[in-house]
Amino acid sequence: MTRIEINQACETPRSYRSARVRSLFNVTAEAGAVFRAACEIPLDEDGWQVGLVVGPSGSGKSSIGRRCWGGEAYLTGFEWGGRPIIDEIAPEAPFDAVAGALSAVGLGSVPSWLRPHAVLSTGERFRADLARALLCRRDRLVIDEFTSVVDRQIARIGAAAFARAWRREVGRKVILLSCHRDIVEWVCPDWILDTGDMSFQRGRLRRRPPIRLDVFQTAWRPWALFEPHHYLKLPLMIGAANYVALHRGEPVAHVAVATTTGLKSARMCRLVVMPEWQGVGVGVRFIEWVAEEWLAGRNRYSLKLTTVFHTSHPGLAAVLRRRPGWLYVGGRVLGENGEASWRTMAKSHGGKAGSRYGGHLRAVQGFRYVGEAAA
Repeated sequence: MTRIEINQACETPRSYRSARVRSLFNVTAEAGAVFRAACEIPLDEDGWQVGLVVGPSGSGKSSIGRRCWGGEAYLTGFEWGGRPIIDEIAPEAPFDAVAGALSAVGLGSVPSWLRPHAVLSTGERFRADLARALLCRRDRLVIDEFTSVVDRQIARIGAAAFARAWRREVGRKVILLSCHRDIVEWVCPDWILDTGDMSFQRGRLRRRPPIRLDVFQTAWRPWALFEPHHYLKLPLMIGAANYVALHRGEPVAHVAVATTTGLKSARMCRLVVMPEWQGVGVGVRFIEWVAEEWLAGRNRYSLKLTTVFHTSHPGLAAVLRRRPGWLYVGGRVLGENGEASWRTMAKSHGGKAGSRYGGHLRAVQGFRYVGEAAA
């Protein structure tokens, strides 16, 4: 255990207002000028990756954080320029690593990757900073004001996503400083220091709460809630069955399922997970549940069909490669012939075509859900 002692003092103020405050509230001169605290934390011990220092404002969290590992690890934020975050976040890192880090912390909305940090929402900036922390080359980090500036729903899911991603890299250690106790069970820290009474607890004392979703089969009407977060703008799928996941009545995820020619298999598209729910595996479990329904024959055709799912999202593709129920069935780099698509669309619309498909660089990977037993 490493002992940290904080002894901070400043000059006793001698102004009229300061003297009047001390007189009115019977406060000693030392009370406003001196701060002392002491604690012990396992800074350099092995066997832990995520530590949490939690307590009320003014209880010494930041002072303790600055003393950890000599202060070199203390992080209050990053400098961002005016380029898209996909360019700025880690120029020296491989593209797949950057995309994976953004997805891991819940910033999986592709349009947000193309925006500068300054124009992102507060929640998106929070997640972008977490992704950059994952990609930075430091093995020891102290992150101050963790989740302090974001909505509590985003804070809990974002905290869980970050801790989950951080633990994938063995040997790295991070200490999170926060005044919010609602993230404790979502972070599942290896140890907790409470600066309210300087008590220390070791071990993952709480499990992350389960996320229970209600899934409904619907028509296309709820798609209007999810469409702004989808990276493609395409017409609605013909003959598709839509599935929507809700958490306590709030929309969480959407996917549509149609059939291939000849009813040989199902085809899943239009997956959207709301930004505040990204990063904790909700989307993958959702599409697996829907695919299981079709595999069991619980669909409008009463046919047991495997489900094919294509994605160009590198983070999602990497996850599906690791899941036991999915088989990789191939991919392509280029889209379809754009001119041929335009001619076909024009022919079917009386000589006028408002759009076309293909003719662009888009690395798509395909997967088939066959169930864990078959895989």
